[in-house]
Formats: sequence, C-alpha cells, structure tokens
Amino acid sequence: MRSTFKVLFYLKRDKQKSNGMIPLYCRITVDGKEARFGMKCDVNPKYWDVEASKATGRTADALKINSIVENTIASIYNTYRDLQGRDNYVTAEKIKNVFLGLDAKQVSLLELFDSHNREKEKLIGISVCKSTCYGYSHTRKLLSDFIMYKFNLHDIAIREVNRQFIDDFEIYLYTQYSYSNNGAFPVLNRIKHIMEIAVEGGIIARNPFKERKLRLQKVDRGYLTQSEIETILDCQFEDKNLEKVRDIFIFCVFTGMAYIDVKHLTNSQIQSSIEGNMWIRGKRIKTNIEYNIPLLNIPKMILEKYSGKVKNGLSLPVFGNIYYNRLLKTMGQICGINKKVTSHVARHTFATLTLTKGVSIESVSKMLGHTKISTTQLYARITDKKISHEMNIFASNVKELDMKLQFLAGQKEVTLEDIMNSLKISTGNISDAIWENLTSKVWNRMHKTDRQIFSTKVNVIENKPNTIKDFFVSLIDYFLGCTANANDNSTSEENEFPCEEMKMIV
Repeated sequence: MRSTFKVLFYLKRDKQKSNGMIPLYCRITVDGKEARFGMKCDVNPKYWDVEASKATGRTADALKINSIVENTIASIYNTYRDLQGRDNYVTAEKIKNVFLGLDAKQVSLLELFDSHNREKEKLIGISVCKSTCYGYSHTRKLLSDFIMYKFNLHDIAIREVNRQFIDDFEIYLYTQYSYSNNGAFPVLNRIKHIMEIAVEGGIIARNPFKERKLRLQKVDRGYLTQSEIETILDCQFEDKNLEKVRDIFIFCVFTGMAYIDVKHLTNSQIQSSIEGNMWIRGKRIKTNIEYNIPLLNIPKMILEKYSGKVKNGLSLPVFGNIYYNRLLKTMGQICGINKKVTSHVARHTFATLTLTKGVSIESVSKMLGHTKISTTQLYARITDKKISHEMNIFASNVKELDMKLQFLAGQKEVTLEDIMNSLKISTGNISDAIWENLTSKVWNRMHKTDRQIFSTKVNVIENKPNTIKDFFVSLIDYFLGCTANANDNSTSEENEFPCEEMKMIV
C-alpha cells in the first residue's frame, strides 16, 4: 500500500516573541505519524498565508522566507524518495533526522551523553561515585527536555551545539526550573565535558564552551553559632529519630564530615595514634581524597552511645538524605533556630568554628579532605568575633606606633627650648657648650613624633634630668633605641654613633 506523505509549514503561535514575531516550524506527516522541527527563522504573523503556507508580499523578508520554504520542501521530498528506495519503510521521524543530519552517519548530543554515562556506570565503586553518575543522568534529561521544548526534536547533532544553544539552555534552566547561577554551573560544566569528548574524538573541531566562561558566584554559606550548638545539645527530644538526627548532626559539627561520609563511616576507620589519641581516617566518597580527623570528646561520646547498635560494621545510625534533612528542619524549629538547618550546615559550622578558635586553615583543609585551600575558604566564615580577637592582638603589637600617630593629630611641635624650660635646665653656660652642641645635633636628627614621645616620657620619669649633661644622656638613650628599631638595615656604626663627637664622649 502506498504511504501518505505531506509537508506543512506553520507558525508556532505559543512561542510568540516580545517583538511580535513568531517562529516558523515544519511538520512532516507519513501515514498519519508526524515529526516537527523549527526552521530557525521568525515570521510576522500579519504577512503569513496559513492556507498557502508561505509569506505574503514582495518584501525582502517575505522573499527570503519563501525561498527557505521552497528549498526545504525540495530537500525533504528528495530525502523521502531516497529513503523509499533504500529502506523497507519510511517514517516522518526518519525523514526529519536525515534532513537535519541526525542519521546514523552523524553523532547526536544525547547519543554521546548516553555512551559517556554507560561507561561511567561501569566505574561506580572503582573511580566514580553514584552521585557523579546521577548528575550526568539528570543533565541528560534536562537537555532532552530542552531540545523538545526549543526545537520539538528528540535529539540534535553535536555540531548544532553552539554559543546560542548554550545561552538558550541556561535561560531555560533559570525560567523553567528556577535554577540559580550556582545551580546551573555543574549542569553546564557536565555538558562542557561532553563537548570536550566530542573534540577529542574528532566529532567537532572546537568546544563552544571555549567562548563561554562558567563562573561560580560567591555565596554566604550558612553556619551555626556556638550558642545555637549549645541549644541543640541541651534540647530534649521525645521522638527517638529526632534524637538520632541531633546526634549525627552534632557529630558532623565536631568532625567536619560530610553526610555521605558519616553514613558510610565504619568502625575500622576509628583508629588510635601512637600517642594513644583517637582519629577518624578514611577517604571522601565524593572525591576519594584522604582525610584525618582527631576525635574530640563530644563525637567520642556519640560513637560510644551507638557502639554495637548499628549493623554491617557501621558506626552511626544515619537515615536517608531526604528524611534526614526533613528531620533536621524539624529539629531546628523545635530548638528555635531561625536558620535553614541542613546536613551541610554542620560542615560549614565546623570550618567556621575551627578557624574562629585559631585552628590554621591548612589543618582545617586537611580535616575536610580538600585538595586546595581555596576550597576551604568557600566553607569558612570569618566571624566578627575572630576579627575582633585578631585586631586586639594587632593593636597590642603596634602600641608604640599608636602613640606616635596620636601626636600627628594637630599637636604643636615641641622644641628643645620647651623641654629645657619644662625641666628648668639652664643653658648658655660655657662649661656646658659641648653638651648643648651634642644635644642639638641629636635633637635635629630625630623625627618630630619621636621628639613628642621623648618630651612626654622625660617629664614623667621619677629621676628627671636637672643638668644638660643628664638631659643628653637621657636623649641619646632614647635616640639609640629608636634608631635600632627603625633602621635594622643600617650599619652598626650608624646605629651606635650618630656623629663623630659622640664617639669621643663614649
């Protein structure tokens, strides 16, 4: 029986754009079965003849649209005849795929995704974790939905993936699934990886992501304060499941372990060091990076509480992730904590508290199982308390500088005569000429803030100088101290003797 075959062009009016233009689509029908695809051009609905399936008028745009329609019809009919002569049966989908370059000779995007995902699944438990495979599987589904949504196709050729495709897909994630920038980042990064495989396999010449930079935005990661942790510890729960969830959460707060690593924590990972201290040693399931965490008293007590009560050699009774986070939310509400409490908040809290309490970021990074310090910095929160503590230390180290700066705030510059008068030291005597000369030379070499400080100090000491000689001795002692501190790179002669006359006196 002869098959029925028809090609129709129409405007997809539910996709009308803000400028009033509507995308043009093509529909192929074979034996009542349809296949549709977008023509990648827009038409003003005022100038479209529905019955004739062509644009009206003699404008340049109308002539261009009609030329595209005519060429497409001719190409589709040729494809139909070729398939009839080659295959036993012809479908609308086969015609569409051959016309679009998606036949067996071409590699499609989802096809390459499927091949990649099958290879990854074989490596689960060896070098790949389940969450990685799930991420690629989910990304593949999002792409499939987008291709159908955007082009009304089941797949698209790898060579059709360009910058515009990537931008449109990202907008699709934002508008249809309410993804954030950081939520879309791993999805786009997986597609970038697939496109890199296509480049390495010679399927395409250039990865379109080379022109598209992916960046994570810095976010304010949640954490709990010490008082909030104490509130959770003090809270009594009638529900035993809530009690278990509280224990697991607190265990993570004091170890920094991720949910998945605690869920799979075994008794064999709890080890004793040479010094007799208890440690948790293992590899992160997510990254396979080693971590070593010393056990504090609180996590020790939690381990002891559930010792021998968990099957399969596991250390703690951890619920599934969805149920666990649901109970964490309930726990936070019962404890009156007005923050979103999730499994990962415990890890953020660990990083923040350890850094606040003075643990180095290198040690924190090692305990968290990070390969780079920059990753740890994303988790760590520098609190006001830590800033205040460190600035107090800084302040105590710059007291002398602080004194100097105080004199710069509009104070009148002190003179040698002012000090002499305040100390009631007489000048002008012939016998004191050499001491006055030396005093003047030292004074002139001093910075004005040092003169201010010396003036203050010499007036408050118990044994104030009452002769010009005593005054010089006090002045030279102070001057040499300033010189030694400020000029470490100076020569020893410069530090010890400001001038030739001083060498003679000493």
